[in-house]
Amino acid sequence: MPEDLELFPVNPPTSEPNDAGPEPTAEAPLAERMRPRSLQEVRGQDHLLGPGKLLRSMVEGGRVYSLLFWGPPGTGKTTLARLLAGEVDISFVALSAVLAGVKDIRTAVETARTRKDTSGRATLVFVDEIHRFNKSQQDALLPHVESGLITLIGATTENPSFEVNAPLLSRTRVLTLESLTASSMREILQAACADTQRGLGLSADQLTEAAADGLIAHAQGDARIALGALEIAAEVARGRDSVRIDLEHVLEAAQRESLRYDAHGDQHYDIVSAFIKSMRGSDPDAALYWLVRMLEAGEDPKFIARRMVIFAAEDIGNADPDALRMALSVKDAVHFTGLPEGRIPLAQGVTYLATAEKSNASYKALGKATEEVRESGALGVPLHLRNAPTKLMKDQGYGKGYQYPHDHAGHHVREDYLPESLRGRRFYQPGEQGYEIEIARRLDGWRRADTPRPDKEPPGDTD
Repeated sequence: MPEDLELFPVNPPTSEPNDAGPEPTAEAPLAERMRPRSLQEVRGQDHLLGPGKLLRSMVEGGRVYSLLFWGPPGTGKTTLARLLAGEVDISFVALSAVLAGVKDIRTAVETARTRKDTSGRATLVFVDEIHRFNKSQQDALLPHVESGLITLIGATTENPSFEVNAPLLSRTRVLTLESLTASSMREILQAACADTQRGLGLSADQLTEAAADGLIAHAQGDARIALGALEIAAEVARGRDSVRIDLEHVLEAAQRESLRYDAHGDQHYDIVSAFIKSMRGSDPDAALYWLVRMLEAGEDPKFIARRMVIFAAEDIGNADPDALRMALSVKDAVHFTGLPEGRIPLAQGVTYLATAEKSNASYKALGKATEEVRESGALGVPLHLRNAPTKLMKDQGYGKGYQYPHDHAGHHVREDYLPESLRGRRFYQPGEQGYEIEIARRLDGWRRADTPRPDKEPPGDTD
């Protein structure tokens, strides 16, 4: 077994049965020192950890099933796996897919078998970056997951549908972890500042609001990046004899932190930013240049393809609906061919996206709709839009008065589809580029239509 393999003790002392490794020292990075020690300290992922949600229900039931955690970096995948093992009182073994081989997997499995035979104690095997395991490595896990000898939790930033073997995927449940919200990030930063044992031991006003906002914007939902930048910002502030951490310290820290992050000698975030902005600015030459800079620096081509998919939806949208299809095709082609051939479809996709008509109308509409939902809450579904599968529901008015568009000329009829308090709200306003010109013309015609809603239910489907 490699000496630097992340394999935590498989037989922890009985006095500390849930120990998943040694406590971080004072010299450890702030992000490691502030790693949550209980589920109560975890911030974010309420869709999994909130009352009645899946992970909370597992813990309350005293059993954890085999899972795949899929989500961006810094969202707590490793931490959650450790804490789940502790909550249900089973042994925890962590393997790094970058370093571990089939032999290491077999060693962990045999240790789990011995433990189960001698003490009856179960084992959770956590595989970080499980997408880096090849077929034979994943196959080595499969029979032991299937038999229940081990509970597997894999962590991945890649889509498991493409990166995990179908047999192993079918024996696990994929849970999506979300980037941390601004409010969750703020709570994490405040806790790191206030904690006198593991954190910085600062008073509430020593991290200014502007500095906190800057850290949140820089981290983009990654708690590790936020805490790493906070730690450096504190060093910068001390070096300048400042009693507070302000935005200027954060900006200096963010520059230093990004250089630390860059393992290949290129400013990762700066270059991907230049890449996106070149495509947004419709400059295929600059976009190709930054693409090659990333590839030559060893950037993961799947990361580049993923950014292109996001760009196609955010910055091109319905101005050119083929852009998203092109980006998805590039993603598939890169996955299918690998490097170096994958550079060719990447270049084709980049030049297409850079020269396509641009519109961020859909992205802006999403923001407006999200703001409305968060402000107005769970408004009731209008009766005429509700499903009516039973007589009781129909008697209560469910579906009554719904107009079936296909029964009307042009397959359209004037109807109210929003909750009553939001009638007339417009979230999506098509731009004046490409296909959105046609969308705008169509919407304008429908909105000008003056067909009143009938008083009684017309013929046709009502559910």
